[in-house]
Amino acid sequence: MDNSQVQELTEEESALLENGLIYCGVDEAGAGPLCGDVVAAAVILNPDDPIPELTDSKKLTEKKRERLFDEIREKAVDFCVASASVEEIDRLNILNARMLAMTRAVEGLRLPCDHALIDGNKLPKLNIPATALIKGDARVAAISAASVLAKVQRDRDMVAMEERFPGYGFAKHKGYGTKMHLEALEALGPCEIHRRSYSPVKRLLTKG
Repeated sequence: MDNSQVQELTEEESALLENGLIYCGVDEAGAGPLCGDVVAAAVILNPDDPIPELTDSKKLTEKKRERLFDEIREKAVDFCVASASVEEIDRLNILNARMLAMTRAVEGLRLPCDHALIDGNKLPKLNIPATALIKGDARVAAISAASVLAKVQRDRDMVAMEERFPGYGFAKHKGYGTKMHLEALEALGPCEIHRRSYSPVKRLLTKG
């Protein structure tokens, strides 16, 4: 593998490592879709065993994400994938549900962790110090790894939902509001995994 592709450490990472602190990267997937859980991951990488090609999962092909998913799980010192349910998204709103999923991912780590580096500009409630990093999924390898785990797991969840709720095309659009999905939603009506608080779904529920 070409180790020149490995992300350079950010100032935040360097400072943590210099102080002998163990940190995890945290990201989530699935805020935008009209259905399904929002999924988050927390990952502690081994600094001595880097994973080339890690970057924001949205910039990777599905095939590459799948390959990296296995490599991350094999090489990571520790990782946890967690979620917040459709019911929690509708009750708490998507921002709070995203934060809840990330909290669960960090709390689900088996090994002690001193600090969390979070993608974005908001911090979930954690029992350890944390830093929010805008575009962190493209800058910090551990956040990139979390981005890949969360994205691949959520996509797999949506493929499984295709079998439970045929006709909506979940395996193709993964729950996003594509033309295909909106037409199926109009024809079939919402199913139990649709987010009632999202406007295209809410509009159908309140129509008539």
